[in-house]
Amino acid sequence: MKRLTIRARLTLVFGGLFLLSGLLLLAVTYVLVSYQLRRGGLSGTITAASEAVPPPKDGSERGPMVGQKMVTDVADDALWTLLTQGGIALAVISAASIALGWLIAGRMLQPLQRVTETARRIANAPAADRGLHERIALDGPRDEVKELADTFDVMLERLDHSFDGQRRFIANASHELRTPLTLNRALLEVAVHRRAASTDTRQLGETLLEINSRHERLIDGLLLLSRSEQEPAERSFVDLADVAEHVASQLPPGRVTVRTETAEAPTIGNPVLLERLVQNLVENGVKHNLDSGGWVGVRTSTAPDGTAELVVTNTGPQVPRYEIPAIFEPFRRLNGERMATSGAGLGLSIVQAVARAHGGDVRAEPREGGGLTVTVTLPAPPQET
Repeated sequence: MKRLTIRARLTLVFGGLFLLSGLLLLAVTYVLVSYQLRRGGLSGTITAASEAVPPPKDGSERGPMVGQKMVTDVADDALWTLLTQGGIALAVISAASIALGWLIAGRMLQPLQRVTETARRIANAPAADRGLHERIALDGPRDEVKELADTFDVMLERLDHSFDGQRRFIANASHELRTPLTLNRALLEVAVHRRAASTDTRQLGETLLEINSRHERLIDGLLLLSRSEQEPAERSFVDLADVAEHVASQLPPGRVTVRTETAEAPTIGNPVLLERLVQNLVENGVKHNLDSGGWVGVRTSTAPDGTAELVVTNTGPQVPRYEIPAIFEPFRRLNGERMATSGAGLGLSIVQAVARAHGGDVRAEPREGGGLTVTVTLPAPPQET
Protein backbone atom coordinates (compact mmCIF):
# COMPACT_ATOMS: atom_id res chain seq x y z
CA MET A 1 0.00 0.00 0.00
CA LYS A 2 2.85 2.37 0.82
CA ARG A 3 4.35 1.87 -2.66
CA LEU A 4 1.16 3.00 -4.41
CA THR A 5 0.76 6.55 -5.62
CA ILE A 6 -1.60 8.94 -3.87
CA ARG A 7 -3.92 8.75 -6.87
CA ALA A 8 -4.07 4.96 -6.65
CA ARG A 9 -4.59 5.05 -2.89
CA LEU A 10 -7.39 7.59 -3.15
CA THR A 11 -9.04 5.49 -5.85
CA LEU A 12 -8.81 2.34 -3.74
CA VAL A 13 -10.14 4.11 -0.65
CA PHE A 14 -13.08 5.67 -2.49
CA GLY A 15 -13.83 2.45 -4.36
CA GLY A 16 -13.55 0.37 -1.18
CA LEU A 17 -15.88 2.68 0.71
CA PHE A 18 -18.40 2.57 -2.13
CA LEU A 19 -18.22 -1.22 -2.31
CA LEU A 20 -18.60 -1.55 1.46
CA SER A 21 -21.59 0.79 1.44
CA GLY A 22 -23.15 -1.18 -1.44
CA LEU A 23 -22.66 -4.49 0.33
CA LEU A 24 -24.18 -3.07 3.50
CA LEU A 25 -27.14 -1.70 1.53
CA LEU A 26 -27.62 -5.04 -0.22
CA ALA A 27 -27.51 -6.89 3.10
CA VAL A 28 -30.07 -4.56 4.74
CA THR A 29 -32.31 -4.85 1.68
CA TYR A 30 -32.01 -8.65 1.80
CA VAL A 31 -33.04 -8.75 5.47
CA LEU A 32 -36.01 -6.42 5.00
CA VAL A 33 -37.28 -8.19 1.87
CA SER A 34 -36.83 -11.58 3.50
CA TYR A 35 -38.83 -10.48 6.50
CA GLN A 36 -41.54 -9.03 4.28
CA LEU A 37 -41.75 -12.18 2.15
CA ARG A 38 -41.80 -14.68 4.99
CA ARG A 39 -43.76 -12.75 7.58
CA GLY A 40 -45.81 -10.29 5.61
CA GLY A 41 -48.43 -10.14 2.86
CA LEU A 42 -46.94 -12.77 0.54
CA SER A 43 -47.72 -15.56 3.02
CA GLY A 44 -51.36 -14.49 3.35
CA THR A 45 -51.77 -14.07 -0.39
CA ILE A 46 -50.41 -17.53 -1.16
CA THR A 47 -52.54 -19.12 1.61
CA ALA A 48 -55.72 -17.53 0.24
CA ALA A 49 -54.84 -18.64 -3.25
CA SER A 50 -54.27 -22.19 -2.09
CA GLU A 51 -57.70 -22.29 -0.45
CA ALA A 52 -59.34 -21.22 -3.70
CA VAL A 53 -57.80 -24.17 -5.52
CA PRO A 54 -60.24 -27.19 -5.86
CA PRO A 55 -59.37 -30.22 -3.78
CA PRO A 56 -57.44 -32.96 -5.51
CA LYS A 57 -59.41 -35.82 -7.10
CA ASP A 58 -57.70 -38.35 -4.96
CA GLY A 59 -59.52 -36.87 -1.99
CA SER A 60 -56.42 -35.54 -0.17
CA GLU A 61 -56.96 -32.40 1.80
CA ARG A 62 -55.68 -28.97 1.07
CA GLY A 63 -53.75 -27.86 4.06
CA PRO A 64 -51.42 -25.20 5.35
CA MET A 65 -48.42 -27.31 4.33
CA VAL A 66 -49.06 -26.63 0.65
CA GLY A 67 -49.33 -22.89 1.19
CA GLN A 68 -46.24 -22.83 3.41
CA LYS A 69 -44.20 -24.69 0.81
CA MET A 70 -45.28 -22.25 -1.86
CA VAL A 71 -44.35 -19.34 0.39
CA THR A 72 -40.92 -20.83 1.04
CA ASP A 73 -40.22 -21.55 -2.63
CA VAL A 74 -41.31 -18.13 -3.84
CA ALA A 75 -39.39 -16.38 -1.05
CA ASP A 76 -36.21 -18.31 -1.79
CA ASP A 77 -36.46 -17.55 -5.50
CA ALA A 78 -37.09 -13.87 -4.84
CA LEU A 79 -34.22 -13.60 -2.38
CA TRP A 80 -31.84 -15.45 -4.68
CA THR A 81 -32.80 -13.16 -7.54
CA LEU A 82 -32.26 -10.16 -5.27
CA LEU A 83 -28.79 -11.37 -4.29
CA THR A 84 -27.63 -12.31 -7.80
CA GLN A 85 -29.04 -9.33 -9.64
CA GLY A 86 -28.10 -6.95 -6.85
CA GLY A 87 -24.59 -8.40 -6.73
CA ILE A 88 -24.15 -8.01 -10.48
CA ALA A 89 -25.45 -4.45 -10.37
CA LEU A 90 -23.17 -3.69 -7.41
CA ALA A 91 -20.13 -5.10 -9.23
CA VAL A 92 -20.83 -3.08 -12.37
CA ILE A 93 -21.47 0.13 -10.46
CA SER A 94 -18.39 -0.45 -8.27
CA ALA A 95 -16.18 -0.87 -11.34
CA ALA A 96 -17.65 2.30 -12.86
CA SER A 97 -17.16 4.18 -9.58
CA ILE A 98 -13.52 3.05 -9.33
CA ALA A 99 -12.83 4.21 -12.89
CA LEU A 100 -14.60 7.50 -12.21
CA GLY A 101 -12.71 7.85 -8.93
CA TRP A 102 -9.41 7.34 -10.79
CA LEU A 103 -10.28 10.15 -13.19
CA ILE A 104 -11.52 12.50 -10.46
CA ALA A 105 -8.49 11.79 -8.25
CA GLY A 106 -6.17 12.55 -11.16
CA ARG A 107 -7.94 15.82 -11.82
CA MET A 108 -7.86 16.78 -8.15
CA LEU A 109 -4.13 16.01 -7.97
CA GLN A 110 -3.20 18.00 -11.09
CA PRO A 111 -2.20 21.07 -9.02
CA LEU A 112 0.12 18.87 -6.95
CA GLN A 113 1.63 17.47 -10.15
CA ARG A 114 2.26 21.03 -11.29
CA VAL A 115 4.06 21.77 -8.03
CA THR A 116 6.08 18.56 -8.40
CA GLU A 117 7.06 19.33 -12.00
CA THR A 118 8.24 22.82 -11.05
CA ALA A 119 10.24 21.49 -8.11
CA ARG A 120 11.77 18.79 -10.35
CA ARG A 121 12.85 21.33 -12.98
CA ILE A 122 14.50 23.45 -10.30
CA ALA A 123 16.15 20.42 -8.68
CA ASN A 124 17.48 19.22 -12.05
CA ALA A 125 18.85 22.66 -12.93
CA PRO A 126 22.60 22.62 -13.69
CA ALA A 127 23.37 24.86 -10.70
CA ALA A 128 21.80 25.25 -7.30
CA ASP A 129 20.40 28.70 -8.08
CA ARG A 130 19.43 27.96 -11.67
CA GLY A 131 15.68 27.98 -12.27
CA LEU A 132 14.76 29.82 -9.06
CA HIS A 133 13.04 32.46 -11.17
CA GLU A 134 10.29 29.96 -11.98
CA ARG A 135 6.95 30.28 -10.19
CA ILE A 136 3.98 27.93 -9.96
CA ALA A 137 1.37 30.74 -9.99
CA LEU A 138 -1.46 28.29 -9.36
CA ASP A 139 -4.98 29.52 -10.13
CA GLY A 140 -8.19 28.34 -8.54
CA PRO A 141 -9.95 28.48 -5.17
CA ARG A 142 -7.89 29.18 -2.10
CA ASP A 143 -7.75 25.65 -0.77
CA GLU A 144 -4.96 23.63 0.83
CA VAL A 145 -3.24 22.92 -2.50
CA LYS A 146 -3.21 26.58 -3.54
CA GLU A 147 -1.81 27.59 -0.14
CA LEU A 148 0.96 25.01 -0.64
CA ALA A 149 1.74 26.37 -4.12
CA ASP A 150 1.74 29.99 -2.91
CA THR A 151 4.03 29.11 0.00
CA PHE A 152 6.37 27.35 -2.44
CA ASP A 153 6.41 30.45 -4.66
CA VAL A 154 7.29 32.67 -1.68
CA MET A 155 10.13 30.32 -0.76
CA LEU A 156 11.47 30.38 -4.34
CA GLU A 157 11.29 34.16 -4.44
CA ARG A 158 13.26 34.51 -1.22
CA LEU A 159 15.87 32.00 -2.39
CA ASP A 160 16.16 33.78 -5.73
CA HIS A 161 16.69 37.14 -4.00
CA SER A 162 19.21 35.55 -1.66
CA PHE A 163 21.32 34.09 -4.49
CA ASP A 164 21.10 37.30 -6.48
CA GLY A 165 22.24 39.27 -3.47
CA GLN A 166 25.11 36.87 -2.92
CA ARG A 167 26.29 37.23 -6.52
CA ARG A 168 25.99 41.01 -6.41
CA PHE A 169 27.91 41.11 -3.15
CA ILE A 170 30.76 39.04 -4.59
CA ALA A 171 30.91 41.15 -7.73
CA ASN A 172 30.74 44.47 -5.86
CA ALA A 173 33.24 43.41 -3.21
CA SER A 174 35.64 42.16 -5.87
CA HIS A 175 35.43 45.43 -7.76
CA GLU A 176 35.88 47.46 -4.59
CA LEU A 177 38.91 45.42 -3.52
CA ARG A 178 40.60 45.57 -6.89
CA THR A 179 41.22 49.33 -6.69
CA PRO A 180 43.25 49.36 -3.45
CA LEU A 181 45.17 46.28 -4.57
CA THR A 182 46.11 48.01 -7.80
CA LEU A 183 47.19 51.06 -5.85
CA ASN A 184 49.24 48.94 -3.44
CA ARG A 185 50.98 47.21 -6.34
CA ALA A 186 51.88 50.56 -7.90
CA LEU A 187 53.29 51.91 -4.64
CA LEU A 188 55.26 48.74 -3.95
CA GLU A 189 56.75 48.72 -7.45
CA VAL A 190 57.84 52.34 -7.03
CA ALA A 191 59.40 51.57 -3.63
CA VAL A 192 61.21 48.46 -4.86
CA HIS A 193 62.68 50.11 -7.95
CA ARG A 194 63.95 53.20 -6.18
CA ARG A 195 67.71 53.59 -6.37
CA ALA A 196 67.96 54.38 -2.68
CA ALA A 197 66.08 51.25 -1.67
CA SER A 198 68.08 48.88 0.47
CA THR A 199 68.34 45.14 -0.11
CA ASP A 200 66.01 44.39 2.81
CA THR A 201 63.48 46.88 1.48
CA ARG A 202 63.56 45.30 -1.96
CA GLN A 203 63.14 41.78 -0.54
CA LEU A 204 60.23 42.95 1.58
CA GLY A 205 58.72 44.73 -1.41
CA GLU A 206 59.02 41.65 -3.62
CA THR A 207 57.35 39.54 -0.93
CA LEU A 208 54.53 42.05 -0.58
CA LEU A 209 54.19 42.19 -4.38
CA GLU A 210 53.80 38.41 -4.49
CA ILE A 211 51.15 38.56 -1.76
CA ASN A 212 49.40 41.40 -3.57
CA SER A 213 49.53 39.46 -6.83
CA ARG A 214 47.98 36.46 -5.12
CA HIS A 215 45.17 38.64 -3.79
CA GLU A 216 44.59 40.03 -7.28
CA ARG A 217 44.32 36.50 -8.66
CA LEU A 218 41.84 35.73 -5.91
CA ILE A 219 39.73 38.75 -6.79
CA ASP A 220 39.84 37.85 -10.50
CA GLY A 221 38.82 34.31 -9.63
CA LEU A 222 35.88 35.52 -7.55
CA LEU A 223 34.72 37.74 -10.39
CA LEU A 224 35.03 34.90 -12.87
CA LEU A 225 33.24 32.50 -10.52
CA SER A 226 30.41 34.99 -10.06
CA ARG A 227 30.11 35.44 -13.83
CA SER A 228 30.41 31.72 -14.52
CA GLU A 229 27.44 30.85 -12.30
CA GLN A 230 25.16 32.91 -14.52
CA GLU A 231 23.79 31.46 -17.72
CA PRO A 232 25.80 32.84 -20.67
CA ALA A 233 23.86 35.53 -22.49
CA GLU A 234 25.79 35.03 -25.74
CA ARG A 235 26.41 31.56 -27.14
CA SER A 236 28.15 30.41 -30.27
CA PHE A 237 29.44 27.23 -31.86
CA VAL A 238 32.55 25.95 -30.07
CA ASP A 239 34.63 22.87 -30.79
CA LEU A 240 36.34 21.65 -27.63
CA ALA A 241 39.05 20.07 -29.76
CA ASP A 242 40.13 23.51 -31.03
CA VAL A 243 40.02 24.95 -27.52
CA ALA A 244 42.10 22.08 -26.10
CA GLU A 245 44.72 22.40 -28.84
CA HIS A 246 44.96 26.16 -28.29
CA VAL A 247 45.32 25.86 -24.50
CA ALA A 248 47.97 23.15 -24.82
CA SER A 249 49.98 25.21 -27.31
CA GLN A 250 50.00 28.23 -24.96
CA LEU A 251 51.57 26.35 -22.04
CA PRO A 252 55.26 27.08 -21.48
CA PRO A 253 57.57 24.06 -21.53
CA GLY A 254 58.22 22.56 -18.11
CA ARG A 255 58.73 19.37 -16.15
CA VAL A 256 55.19 18.12 -16.97
CA THR A 257 54.42 16.87 -20.47
CA VAL A 258 51.02 17.71 -21.94
CA ARG A 259 49.60 15.11 -24.31
CA THR A 260 46.61 15.87 -26.52
CA GLU A 261 44.31 13.43 -28.28
CA THR A 262 41.58 15.49 -29.85
CA ALA A 263 38.60 14.64 -31.96
CA GLU A 264 35.67 16.85 -32.88
CA ALA A 265 33.56 17.74 -29.84
CA PRO A 266 31.12 20.47 -30.91
CA THR A 267 28.91 22.32 -28.41
CA ILE A 268 27.23 25.68 -27.96
CA GLY A 269 28.49 28.13 -25.37
CA ASN A 270 30.59 31.11 -24.44
CA PRO A 271 34.04 30.65 -26.00
CA VAL A 272 35.86 32.68 -23.32
CA LEU A 273 34.35 30.74 -20.42
CA LEU A 274 34.88 27.37 -22.13
CA GLU A 275 38.52 28.25 -22.82
CA ARG A 276 38.92 29.14 -19.14
CA LEU A 277 37.37 25.79 -18.21
CA VAL A 278 39.93 23.86 -20.27
CA GLN A 279 42.76 26.09 -19.09
CA ASN A 280 41.90 25.60 -15.41
CA LEU A 281 41.76 21.83 -15.80
CA VAL A 282 45.10 21.65 -17.61
CA GLU A 283 46.81 24.04 -15.19
CA ASN A 284 45.39 22.13 -12.24
CA GLY A 285 46.78 18.90 -13.70
CA VAL A 286 50.20 20.49 -14.19
CA LYS A 287 50.30 22.05 -10.72
CA HIS A 288 49.23 18.94 -8.80
CA ASN A 289 51.59 16.49 -10.43
CA LEU A 290 54.68 14.51 -9.57
CA ASP A 291 57.72 16.38 -8.29
CA SER A 292 59.94 14.41 -10.62
CA GLY A 293 57.82 15.28 -13.63
CA GLY A 294 54.78 13.57 -15.06
CA TRP A 295 52.21 14.10 -17.75
CA VAL A 296 48.77 15.56 -18.36
CA GLY A 297 46.50 13.98 -20.96
CA VAL A 298 43.81 16.03 -22.72
CA ARG A 299 41.25 14.16 -24.80
CA THR A 300 38.13 15.41 -26.57
CA SER A 301 35.43 13.34 -28.25
CA THR A 302 31.74 13.13 -29.03
CA ALA A 303 29.62 10.65 -27.09
CA PRO A 304 27.10 8.40 -28.88
CA ASP A 305 24.27 10.66 -27.72
CA GLY A 306 25.96 13.70 -29.30
CA THR A 307 27.27 15.34 -26.13
CA ALA A 308 30.75 16.82 -26.18
CA GLU A 309 33.27 15.26 -23.80
CA LEU A 310 36.52 16.62 -22.42
CA VAL A 311 38.71 14.28 -20.35
CA VAL A 312 41.78 15.61 -18.55
CA THR A 313 43.99 13.01 -16.83
CA ASN A 314 47.16 13.66 -14.87
CA THR A 315 49.75 11.78 -12.90
CA GLY A 316 50.23 12.83 -9.32
CA PRO A 317 49.72 11.81 -5.70
CA GLN A 318 47.04 9.35 -4.66
CA VAL A 319 43.62 10.98 -4.19
CA PRO A 320 41.15 9.27 -1.83
CA ARG A 321 37.73 8.86 -3.40
CA TYR A 322 36.00 10.45 -0.40
CA GLU A 323 38.03 13.63 -0.96
CA ILE A 324 36.68 14.17 -4.50
CA PRO A 325 33.66 16.36 -3.55
CA ALA A 326 35.89 18.71 -1.51
CA ILE A 327 38.15 19.65 -4.41
CA PHE A 328 35.22 21.34 -6.22
CA GLU A 329 34.52 23.63 -3.27
CA PRO A 330 36.02 27.15 -3.28
CA PHE A 331 39.23 27.61 -1.28
CA ARG A 332 39.47 23.90 -0.53
CA ARG A 333 42.29 21.44 -1.09
CA LEU A 334 42.71 17.79 -0.35
CA ASN A 335 42.58 16.54 3.24
CA GLY A 336 40.18 19.36 4.14
CA GLU A 337 42.83 22.09 4.03
CA ARG A 338 41.70 25.65 3.39
CA MET A 339 43.22 27.95 0.76
CA ALA A 340 45.93 26.83 -1.56
CA THR A 341 49.41 28.01 -0.87
CA SER A 342 49.58 29.20 -4.46
CA GLY A 343 46.77 30.27 -6.71
CA ALA A 344 43.31 31.41 -5.67
CA GLY A 345 41.89 28.00 -4.83
CA LEU A 346 39.02 28.48 -7.26
CA GLY A 347 40.20 26.50 -10.29
CA LEU A 348 37.89 23.49 -10.12
CA SER A 349 35.05 25.56 -8.63
CA ILE A 350 35.14 27.71 -11.76
CA VAL A 351 35.25 24.58 -13.94
CA GLN A 352 32.13 23.22 -12.26
CA ALA A 353 30.33 26.57 -12.45
CA VAL A 354 31.11 27.01 -16.16
CA ALA A 355 30.05 23.45 -17.01
CA ARG A 356 26.75 23.72 -15.15
CA ALA A 357 26.03 27.18 -16.57
CA HIS A 358 26.24 25.60 -20.04
CA GLY A 359 23.87 22.79 -19.09
CA GLY A 360 26.66 20.23 -18.64
CA ASP A 361 28.36 18.54 -15.75
CA VAL A 362 31.79 17.61 -14.43
CA ARG A 363 32.93 14.59 -12.46
CA ALA A 364 36.27 13.41 -11.14
CA GLU A 365 37.62 9.95 -10.46
CA PRO A 366 40.88 8.89 -8.81
CA ARG A 367 43.33 7.57 -11.37
CA GLU A 368 44.91 4.20 -10.73
CA GLY A 369 48.51 4.88 -9.81
CA GLY A 370 47.84 8.44 -8.63
CA GLY A 371 46.33 11.60 -10.00
CA LEU A 372 42.86 12.38 -11.25
CA THR A 373 40.66 11.84 -14.27
CA VAL A 374 38.26 14.75 -14.73
CA THR A 375 35.47 14.41 -17.30
CA VAL A 376 33.40 17.34 -18.53
CA THR A 377 30.25 16.75 -20.57
CA LEU A 378 28.49 19.54 -22.47
CA PRO A 379 25.27 19.43 -24.50
CA ALA A 380 25.37 18.84 -28.21
CA PRO A 381 24.63 21.81 -30.48
CA PRO A 382 21.04 21.97 -31.74
CA GLN A 383 20.40 20.26 -35.03
CA GLU A 384 19.88 22.56 -37.98
CA THR A 385 16.50 22.22 -39.64
